[in-house]
Amino acid sequence: MGMHEVTYEARDQRALKVCIIGASGKLGRYMVQHALDRGYEVVAVCREKSAGKLEAFEERITVLPGRTDDREVIRRAVAGCDGVLTVLVPWGVHGYSTGTAQAVLDHAPADARLVFSCGWHVARDDQDVYSLKFRAFARVFGAVARLARVVDVRDQEEACRRVFTSDTRWTVVRGSDLEEGESQGLPVWSRHVGDPILASNITRRIDFALFMVEALVDDSLVHEAPAIVGCQAPSALSAGATRQM
Repeated sequence: MGMHEVTYEARDQRALKVCIIGASGKLGRYMVQHALDRGYEVVAVCREKSAGKLEAFEERITVLPGRTDDREVIRRAVAGCDGVLTVLVPWGVHGYSTGTAQAVLDHAPADARLVFSCGWHVARDDQDVYSLKFRAFARVFGAVARLARVVDVRDQEEACRRVFTSDTRWTVVRGSDLEEGESQGLPVWSRHVGDPILASNITRRIDFALFMVEALVDDSLVHEAPAIVGCQAPSALSAGATRQM
């Protein structure tokens, strides 16, 4: 285990063409703004009823309305893109996340950088360590949400499993609890849940989005599943001070 920082390296000065899937949500809108700030061309996918949430970016992005698990919508959206940022949302009980991930894996250009978002609950391997409290909460929440037919956490886990076993240039960013607020800077990350650096379990949503966008140009994150926490979170500051001694 260890603390890692992501640093932006402008290895390729040309403007990237980026597809953001799930662009109308809070995380998605932050990603749109970060991408535009870098001069990237942005194609946004969101459900038709949510397209109005992107009006602030009108005439600056291309919006393709549709379900994010609609393979034809995804095929058109990712065509010619250098990178694809995907919010894996486990809505409903019909494999929404899995369908979204599979469509991206199947239709994105072979050399595109694919960056997916999910929560800490998705384990990369058996070195991820979860507390009894965390496991109990995840078990109860998952069961209740499935019974209510609102969310299926297992769907997000299956989506990530397919990403992990693909031969694409993927990164899966595993997020902590999120809060609103001004940016504190790039989050720090660990390869494994259970690292003391993650103990504070809090990240600014705007900075989660920043990490996603930065991952597009950081080749060191290819085939990594970083678990992130805010760089100003107490556990991050404490771990940084300890490890620098």
